[in-house]
Amino acid sequence: MLATIPVTKTSSSRMTPELRDNAPFGAVFSDHMLMADWTSGKWGDPTIVPYGAQSIAAAPAVAHYGQGIFEGFKAFPRPNGGAVVFRPQANHARMARTCQRMAMPEVPASIFIDGTMALVQLDRNWIPEKDGSALYIRPVLFATGEPLGVRPSETFRFIIETCPSGPYFSGAVDLLAEETYVRAFPGGTGAAKCGGNYAGSMLAAIEAQKKGFHNVLWLDGIERKYVEEAGLMNVMFVIDGTVVTPPLGGTILPGITRDSVLTLLHDLQVPVEERRISIDEVFEAHAAGRLNAAAGIGTAAVIAPIGRLSHKGRELKLPALSPDSPLARAGVELEAIRSGQIADRHGWLMAI
Repeated sequence: MLATIPVTKTSSSRMTPELRDNAPFGAVFSDHMLMADWTSGKWGDPTIVPYGAQSIAAAPAVAHYGQGIFEGFKAFPRPNGGAVVFRPQANHARMARTCQRMAMPEVPASIFIDGTMALVQLDRNWIPEKDGSALYIRPVLFATGEPLGVRPSETFRFIIETCPSGPYFSGAVDLLAEETYVRAFPGGTGAAKCGGNYAGSMLAAIEAQKKGFHNVLWLDGIERKYVEEAGLMNVMFVIDGTVVTPPLGGTILPGITRDSVLTLLHDLQVPVEERRISIDEVFEAHAAGRLNAAAGIGTAAVIAPIGRLSHKGRELKLPALSPDSPLARAGVELEAIRSGQIADRHGWLMAI
């Protein structure tokens, strides 16, 4: 546990209720951010300063060799003026695994978690009060070393920034199963939350959008037949009342929301199968009337129902997610825990 983190407060807050409660996802940042630097083989003390531009080398290593990673999770309001942060320990553990994969220094929990709590407490009034909204928390770590050469940087900067956020999706998402591009291969960085994974996905998403879809459904990189992720999210299918989701195995990001939903499905005694599922099985289940629902699962969207899915000229359409669907029930349960309506029986919430 750190001693009190030094804080330099902004001289003039930008927060207004109108700005806070109506900001699109990721468009407006809160008043402050946390910063800490890795130099000479150790972490310096973190500080909290006003959000804004900063000075780095003109040739930072992250721009050349891609040592840049991030996390994302949320804080929610409490009626008494407090707030809770959802599963920061899990996000810290995932960032530590990503650091190992990307040859970057691990951020201590004393900086990541204590810094998060201090920052959220300081900018508590930026947490939206509207249903479905939250304060999105974005820790990011990137290489700042200037000398060129394909090797790990000797200096890094860690930042935590926050932004008020409404719902990421307002309705069902339409997906085009990707046939040309691949998100991840065995032995690659698919399980790491690094910026390169997202940069490599953008062209596929753009091309899918030109064809009238929101994003792509990623298939495996070897046989191009097994479902892996839904755009930027994990994916789940409900077949004959059983929730089926691809297993983690190095090519799929181990989503915190995915893990939370699976835990709640077990609590609700819903059958769950973590197994490989082919795109052909998805279409066959739909044709047989056995595919009850499908959804992307992620921090920003939480549960985003899939409305339309296309693959090699064939297309299926799914009805809106019904309230009695296992995915809808798990989503309601998750929201009730985060809002304080029911007990936090899994110890997921940290209160400020």
